[in-house]
Amino acid sequence: MSENTIEDFRSIPTTTLADVLGRAQVMDIGIRPLWAGGPRVAGPAFTVKCPPGDNLMLHAAIYRAEPGSVIVVESGDLDYALAGGNVCAVAQRRGIAAFVADGLIRDLGEVRELGFPVYARGVIPIPGAKEALGTHGEEVLCGGASVAAGDVVVADEEGVVVVPATRRAEVLAAARAKLAKEAAETLDDWEAAHRARIDRNLADLGFTG
Repeated sequence: MSENTIEDFRSIPTTTLADVLGRAQVMDIGIRPLWAGGPRVAGPAFTVKCPPGDNLMLHAAIYRAEPGSVIVVESGDLDYALAGGNVCAVAQRRGIAAFVADGLIRDLGEVRELGFPVYARGVIPIPGAKEALGTHGEEVLCGGASVAAGDVVVADEEGVVVVPATRRAEVLAAARAKLAKEAAETLDDWEAAHRARIDRNLADLGFTG
């Protein structure tokens, strides 16, 4: 995927992508930004699977993922941190766009000060071990969404959306068309269409109030 395409996805809100793609491609509400005010991020997924209590494969991933990648992690537990401040600092220095983890991190104050985007389930002060192999590059489950290596991951304050790599051109075109339509519509136009739709749906359901 070209850098231009990545830039294009970075300009598309996750709400628009969710409308185009549907629920299955949106991570659940537990995967959220761990600090407020961060930028929207978009990049190809570098997928990582960590066994319970261990973070070795994520720590290895920061030296293997290409710059611009979003490292997406399936964690085996919610009892230990996958990463801390130094790991996030090195990832940022190496050009990683963000972590999206179905798990926990620690050193949130340091990560917030760095400005490194992390989307995860929360924080915990105790670190995981580094003794067990998991995988890189295999399909993972993160926030209830399946993510394959190379899928486009877009994350902002609204949530995290996964664009399948095989559909990226189609999805980008549909998202642009939707945004253009919305930009051309006034609030009066939207209200009129919205009210007509709501009244029609109520009538269809037999509501007469």
